[in-house]
Amino acid sequence: MGVLMSRRQTVEKVQKVSLAVSAFKDGLKDQPSTRRRAEAEGSRRGTLEQTVQEGEDEAPAGPSQPEESSTSKAAWERLRDGRGVEPEEFDRANRFTPPAFIRPTRELHDDEPPDISLEQREQVLNDEMCEICEVWTAESLFPCRICSRVYHDGCLRRMGYLQNDSAVEVTETAHTETGWSCNYCDNLNLLLTEEEMYSLMETLQQCKIIPDTCLTLDDFLHYKHLVHKQQFERPMGEAQEERAALQFSALDPDKKGHIEWPDFLSHESIQLLQKLRPQNSLLRLLTAKERERARMAFLALDQDSDGFIGESECHKAQHAWFRKHQKETPSCNVSISHVGPMSESSPASSGSSKSQEKSLLATEQEEARPIDWPTFLRENVAYILAARPNSAAVHLKPPA
Repeated sequence: MGVLMSRRQTVEKVQKVSLAVSAFKDGLKDQPSTRRRAEAEGSRRGTLEQTVQEGEDEAPAGPSQPEESSTSKAAWERLRDGRGVEPEEFDRANRFTPPAFIRPTRELHDDEPPDISLEQREQVLNDEMCEICEVWTAESLFPCRICSRVYHDGCLRRMGYLQNDSAVEVTETAHTETGWSCNYCDNLNLLLTEEEMYSLMETLQQCKIIPDTCLTLDDFLHYKHLVHKQQFERPMGEAQEERAALQFSALDPDKKGHIEWPDFLSHESIQLLQKLRPQNSLLRLLTAKERERARMAFLALDQDSDGFIGESECHKAQHAWFRKHQKETPSCNVSISHVGPMSESSPASSGSSKSQEKSLLATEQEEARPIDWPTFLRENVAYILAARPNSAAVHLKPPA
């Protein structure tokens, strides 16, 4: 840190670390987290818990009802509380107790335009101590690329947040330009308020979607048809069904034929945010790191420094947020700049040639409009948020 400590200070620092480690070993893992605990008992229950109870009451009777009801209840509770790890995956004897998550609340005037200046840069600093154990150990901390939190890999393992492949991902990417998102930023569902989460759970229940299950293309399209009919009271058109199929392809980058539950949940969460909140409210969700990356992107595209970029350049930026690890997109062998479109074979830009031809024709016919900094932010904010998860899936496919 550039500051010399006396021997006494050094001894005190070591003693504090030793006490912290001893406390964890001796019993902290069997106790609920003290942080965020005071409000957790009351606020994490309520409306969403009623939804879980209603789901149990409406379950059909049958010989296997008790077992199915118990499994369904556990799945809905994990969804309600923002937990994505199956209870069976925890070795309770060697894990810390995860902190209770309190869903955010909307401020009174959050729909007013926030003051995000292009010229005034923000100083982006990471926390000095691990978010979990609150101990400083310098270079062994792994920073989140979205927020200011930092973590020890050992603490992440003991919390159950790292499982095999994800542990390798953290160590390989946390200190690179690609970066790594912590468990809070990786889950877009945690951006929803309790009321928004209730709305999403109600929709999933009405459409017979079971939490923690994979969805095939038929399942995904059937769900999209039901949601569209509920919202607009008319069937989904051919063009809309084609866009839904392209979104499914973007959510299935490995072409497995199905999309994973966390990816589906993140996709539905960001779509719900787009539907229920104005763009100014979404802008307030951006972190200092995301705002700074947006500034760098705009300045890189504004080559004549007049404060405006072209509409096509703005669309390129929407694709650029979803650049993932090179190993996850081996076909992306085209050199790209810091801000630019993905390769044609990548999930975010994949689609039928027919759709691409239509898009190109529409672009040529469309009168070019200059995009200033506030407009650039508003038109990109949903894609910036959607690019938070570590998954290679594209959770909100930009227009071609």
